[in-house]
Amino acid sequence: MATYTQILYHIVFATKNRRSVLDVRNREQLLKYMWGIFKQKNCHLYRINCVDDHVHILVAVHPSISLSNLIRDLKVSTSKWIKENEIFPGFDHWQDGYGAFTLSNKEKNRIAEYIKEQGNHHKRFSFLEEYRKFLKDEGIAFDERYIT
Repeated sequence: MATYTQILYHIVFATKNRRSVLDVRNREQLLKYMWGIFKQKNCHLYRINCVDDHVHILVAVHPSISLSNLIRDLKVSTSKWIKENEIFPGFDHWQDGYGAFTLSNKEKNRIAEYIKEQGNHHKRFSFLEEYRKFLKDEGIAFDERYIT
């Protein structure tokens, strides 16, 4: 019998201290680089976007890969690439930790559209407001010391 999985995640992580360093002029290069990492790891990227200080990703993760290893590899590789190419002056590294929220296939299109519209969304809500809402909506207990 074959193995069939659907492991969809909405992943969010920020720059160190949420510094606004992801300049719009170079974001597309970063997102393409990230897409290549997901492709190498046999993950299917549905949508990726970023704003000045954080990234949103909608991805189906291959069952042979742990989420924590995937995100570790993504952050390490992109940090190195950003620094080597001096693509975002002022970028130090990604903030420790991340948010990862599972979702059903029924939610995929809604979340993909949400990620696509990040620029408009953040005209009304800050990253911290958004992140707290995700955690609360999913019933995830969190320590405010690690959010601010």
